[in-house]
Amino acid sequence: MRVCFRSSIQPRQIEEYKRRHAAVWPEMLRELKAAGWNNYSLFLADDGLLVGYVECDDFDAVRARMALTEVNARWQAEMALLFQDDKQAPDQGFVQLEEIFNLDDQLSAANDAPGSN
Repeated sequence: MRVCFRSSIQPRQIEEYKRRHAAVWPEMLRELKAAGWNNYSLFLADDGLLVGYVECDDFDAVRARMALTEVNARWQAEMALLFQDDKQAPDQGFVQLEEIFNLDDQLSAANDAPGSN
C-alpha cells in the first residue's frame, strides 16, 4: 500500500521542525521500521504544508502499531506544539490523499493489455 498524507506545521516553527527531523531519535527510527513504515519520507513547503509518503501493509495498522510504543508517545508530545492543530497528536491529524495515478501500475497494465508489444 502506498500512502500520501498531508498536515500543517506552524510557519514560525518550520525551522525547528526541520532541525528535529534532521536527527530523529534512533529508537524512533527503529520503531517506525519495526511497525512497518517503509520508504517513509516527509516533504515540507515554505508555508508549512507537510506531505508524507509511506509504503506499508495497512496505514491504519502501522499507525496503530506505533501508537502502542512509548517512544512514539514521547515523540508526538515533543512535536505537537509545532503543528497547526496543537490540540491533537500530530500523527492523528494526517489527512490521507487519494492516489489517482502511478506510472509503474499503468505501465504494467498497458504491457499486459491485449495487443501490447
